[in-house]
Amino acid sequence: MKRTSKLLGAVSAIPLVALGASPALAAGTDAGTSIQNTVTVSYSVGGVAQDDQEDTDEFLVDRKVDLTVVEVGGTQTIVAPGATQQVTTFQVTNLSNDVADFELSVAQQDGGAGAIDGTDNFNTTGETFYIDTDNDGDWNDETPVTYIDELAADETRTVFVVANIPATRPPGTTPLASGDVATVILTATAYAGNTPGSQGALLTTSATNDAAVVDTVLADGAGETDAQYDGSFSAADDYVVSAADLTVTKTSFVVEDPVSGTSNPKAIPGATIQYCIAVTNSAGSATATGVTVTDDVPADLSYTDANFPVSTNSTDCDVGGATGTGSYADPRVSGTLDNIAAGETRTLIFQAIID
Repeated sequence: MKRTSKLLGAVSAIPLVALGASPALAAGTDAGTSIQNTVTVSYSVGGVAQDDQEDTDEFLVDRKVDLTVVEVGGTQTIVAPGATQQVTTFQVTNLSNDVADFELSVAQQDGGAGAIDGTDNFNTTGETFYIDTDNDGDWNDETPVTYIDELAADETRTVFVVANIPATRPPGTTPLASGDVATVILTATAYAGNTPGSQGALLTTSATNDAAVVDTVLADGAGETDAQYDGSFSAADDYVVSAADLTVTKTSFVVEDPVSGTSNPKAIPGATIQYCIAVTNSAGSATATGVTVTDDVPADLSYTDANFPVSTNSTDCDVGGATGTGSYADPRVSGTLDNIAAGETRTLIFQAIID
């Protein structure tokens, strides 16, 4: 304890009376609080009481800097390749005994186990921070920030990290696949507060020990990537990819020819060829939405039959009574297969005549 005693030699380092101290919060007595105590010495000389001797000690409570950052929810954020403005959520709590600003930064993990599951193998881009100032859980109505301004002792703020997801991952141009993980690490670093609207100075442990000055002591723990007593704390969260995995199989067969009809027909001029384009989404993938198919009719064939092309759930080329949304605009056949769920196959079928 720092003291400024000036009477009767040494005064006990343990306060006899503490006056004016604020009620202690979870973070402790507020920094800058004046702690005073007065000592009184009574004595007599020759049996005659003398005037009491008093002295008062006073010091200012120093600033203890402490904070935590935690990921919210305990689940990965599910994203699609190429998606923009995808959100992970954290909470920053000021465990200091003073108001502080907290600068925000994000880093990409370089491989290794994800924060929650899987293995980190790609990076997000364009990270932006938003503070949930109205506590409604929505980042869209907030303004981008680079730091938390004026976070009071014992208060918590929700921080949204909003990032873009690339379509590919390194090396090269490998498309993102289901289960790919990007682990992001949010770090909050303590800066001096008490100046609303302006980020204060970086807080460091004071080299002095002055009773009349509010010194600073960094007392934070070690986070995901930061060290103990460095004025920072970090936590990690994952983006995990859920992608569609489409494969296309195109087959054809002779429906009839002008000589044999439908009995063992051959691919001779005038024969009708039926094409079947099957699109399969592998099991465990995300649903593929708005699937469209286009196919140019070869130069030696002429598109035919007003009932084609048709889209169907059939996995073979038996069109049966299937109907669909196909169309033809010379020389291109196109059709919409709408959504294809995981494990589902849908097809586009059309016919043409050999010239």
